[in-house]
Amino acid sequence: MPGNYYIFNARIVNEGDIFDGGLIIKDGLIRRVLHGNESALRDEIRGLPVFDAKGKYVIPGVIDDQVHFREPGLTPKGDIWTESRAAVAGGVTSFMDMPNVVPQTLKQDLLEEKYKLGADKSLANYSFYMGASNDNLEEILLTDPGAVCGLKVFMGASTGNMLVDNPKTLEGIFREVDFLVAVHCEDEPTIRANMEYFRNLYGDDVPVGFHPQIRSEEACYRSSAFAIQLAKKYDTRLHVLHLSSAHEMSLFDNSKPLVDKKITSEVCVHHLWFSETDYITLGNRIKWNPAIKSAHDRESLWTALLDDRLDIVATDHAPHTIEEKSRKYFQAPSGGPLVQHSLAAMLDFYHQGRISLERIVHKMCHAPAICFKVDRRGFIREGFWADLAVIDLNQPWRVDPSNIFYKCGWSPFEDHTFNSKITHTFVNGNLVYEDVPQLLENHFNENTRGMRLMFNG
Repeated sequence: MPGNYYIFNARIVNEGDIFDGGLIIKDGLIRRVLHGNESALRDEIRGLPVFDAKGKYVIPGVIDDQVHFREPGLTPKGDIWTESRAAVAGGVTSFMDMPNVVPQTLKQDLLEEKYKLGADKSLANYSFYMGASNDNLEEILLTDPGAVCGLKVFMGASTGNMLVDNPKTLEGIFREVDFLVAVHCEDEPTIRANMEYFRNLYGDDVPVGFHPQIRSEEACYRSSAFAIQLAKKYDTRLHVLHLSSAHEMSLFDNSKPLVDKKITSEVCVHHLWFSETDYITLGNRIKWNPAIKSAHDRESLWTALLDDRLDIVATDHAPHTIEEKSRKYFQAPSGGPLVQHSLAAMLDFYHQGRISLERIVHKMCHAPAICFKVDRRGFIREGFWADLAVIDLNQPWRVDPSNIFYKCGWSPFEDHTFNSKITHTFVNGNLVYEDVPQLLENHFNENTRGMRLMFNG
């Protein structure tokens, strides 16, 4: 059931502003936003649980538009229950999950089965992408745009190979699909040629440090450029996921506000944090597709994020077991767990002076809501669902196995000390997570469930 609360003494970060205030939440919705010394009327808050946010910042809950929670079929790595717990522990209140599971989400009945799993198991709000293959266009066209976040098209092979490389199929998708098409862009022939080159040099013992040369900037640019060419040809609503290279930034512009863009873009936290030098110490733990590349690429991503060529910050949360990650380069899967630590990582960038709190909230909360036309989420507004993250900006904490909630049990941020802590998370007005000194252990309200995201598309 949606929750009720009176929150006061908060520093609220929302829509480019930071102000002192409070919130009145009833039946899961924000009924009033209180500013400054404005006080709640006694009748408005009678019977409501009270939450004192003194010394803390309250932001809209993060909306992560790209996760792989691994259910159904890959649950030794993660599942909707475990990964949604990790999500709310990181201030992520809504997620959009990818179709490369087992069985792959290529039919409407399989898509609806995932929604049933979400309703049964998720602490966070949820949506699931319909998947594309070389031969399921008829199924794709049955998708309800008001109830599904979008279509995922793998224009490069990755974990759970769903490569769509038939030119006629791609043309059909871009021509006929009238809702958001989200693409993974890497040019497969370029990657295969690079793999062959390094196999000839090293056999099966290719060092992981060559990953950014195998899944290269050229491979990313060729595929992204092709997707954008098709989108412009057919006026498709295109969203390009996990951009990773400097060259690709030339494909995007900031001449229009986000609400008017037909082609939008995403960068993931790991591409903003790590560079190719980190393969030396972290190895396959930071093996992602697309690859983490050079420091120059990372800085170009930052520039594009801050000038609004890059629209959204997400995670591509993709857990694998540590045993899988410990294999040789070609056998080790790509991807890693991030959803618990993405907001904390971006807040570290705030402490470094790289990005403001207002911009973090825009890129992680407002922008996904605008881009995907999420119904009544992503903002602190009256009449919107009360999805909120409460932050202590000055509470350092060190990442170690005892406080990692991913089912896989590890994180590429292990031993890092973050400067800020997400202390509480509200989903639909329910306090679903709290981490405060008075508690002997982190507390989840495991009796609540998130809601299916709806879209105004």
